[in-house]
Amino acid sequence: MGHFEISALIGLLVPIACGCILPIFAIWMGIRKEINDSKNRTQIMMAAIEKNPDVDVEELMSKISPKKKLIKEKLLNKLLAGCITTFLGIGLLGYSAYVGYLGGSNSSDIKGMGLAGVILLGVGIALFINYFMGKKLLAKEMEAEEREKTEKTLSK
Repeated sequence: MGHFEISALIGLLVPIACGCILPIFAIWMGIRKEINDSKNRTQIMMAAIEKNPDVDVEELMSKISPKKKLIKEKLLNKLLAGCITTFLGIGLLGYSAYVGYLGGSNSSDIKGMGLAGVILLGVGIALFINYFMGKKLLAKEMEAEEREKTEKTLSK
């Protein structure tokens, strides 16, 4: 194999690895973490029941189970992700325009950066729309969650 063939092979394998293998690995790691957390909670429950059969199982489960995120927290995470992707998209578009203006760079690289910038900008705008629509549509649910949260803190 010559130098050109190896670089062409690497040029083909890198996008495949980033586009296919990396997302599969990330999903696998997330599922594995959830399974391990569930196993740990089960072991804690079994040990508590063995030591004290009169233990309140529901109360113990509520203490060791992960806390659910409030709707407001989920929406704020979408807003944060929207800001990050929008600014990354704008930055990439600006950089590709600047490099295109200066010249001396490969035009396909500039087009690739511009395309990536447009995609990131589109995803960011979609997340902004999702945030504002969710905020509008879920206002009553968020208010009910806040009331429930304050009632729980006052009852303690």
